[in-house]
Amino acid sequence: MRTGFISSLVFALLTTLSAAGIAAPAAKSEGETAPMAHQVSTKEQIGKINLNSADAPTLQRELAGVGEAKAKAIVAYRETNGPFASIDELLEVKGIGKAILDKNREKLEVN
Repeated sequence: MRTGFISSLVFALLTTLSAAGIAAPAAKSEGETAPMAHQVSTKEQIGKINLNSADAPTLQRELAGVGEAKAKAIVAYRETNGPFASIDELLEVKGIGKAILDKNREKLEVN
């Protein structure tokens, strides 16, 4: 009976130490680079995509639902009609509908 009790205590102790070892933060080595969270915040600092200055590859890469043809259509519309006055004017571009605009509204600005 005592052997089972002692075995249970030893098992509980080892389990606790194992979990603590996994949860403990690892020591940083000198050659370690910045964490991914820092890289994400750098992208946030860059800001929104300006519809009046972004090129087609940038629009294609950054906007959801916008491929090469739609990105080129946005640039062509801007070159033909002048700068965008508002984000909603993007609906005038062939192939850009309300769903695509709504998915990307927070990423866009016009200056």
